[in-house]
Amino acid sequence: MAGVELLPKEYGYVILVLVFYCFLNFWMSFQVGKARKKYKVSYPTMYAIEAENKNAKLFNCVQRGHQNSLEMMPMFFMLMIIGGIRHPLICASLGAVYIVCRFFYFTGYSTGDPQNRLTIGKYNFLAIMGLMICSISCGVNLLMS
Repeated sequence: MAGVELLPKEYGYVILVLVFYCFLNFWMSFQVGKARKKYKVSYPTMYAIEAENKNAKLFNCVQRGHQNSLEMMPMFFMLMIIGGIRHPLICASLGAVYIVCRFFYFTGYSTGDPQNRLTIGKYNFLAIMGLMICSISCGVNLLMS
């Protein structure tokens, strides 16, 4: 495993948090699948149309909660991987906060009232900001060394 031994031992926490997010993503995708059956929205339809389905808004809220998480995932992973090189414990902690907030973002959105996603879910952006700071620190440290 050439190169891995250069990472701090605590980087293992970063890896575990990233894998845990994958489990959350699988769970969210299963929830969308259940909503497809419940609200009768067949594949490959991404979003239901209200004129065609009386439960369109309910399905679309579940779908949108998952879709937004997918949109944010590349940035989250990148910031965790880079910031974790220099600050593994801070990034793993921020990543755990992010995952908890993402769970509440999704479950709040899935109620059918998009405002409910923000009750606890809005704090995921604070975790992202912290991860950005850690990643900037890693980049600056490399430039200064």
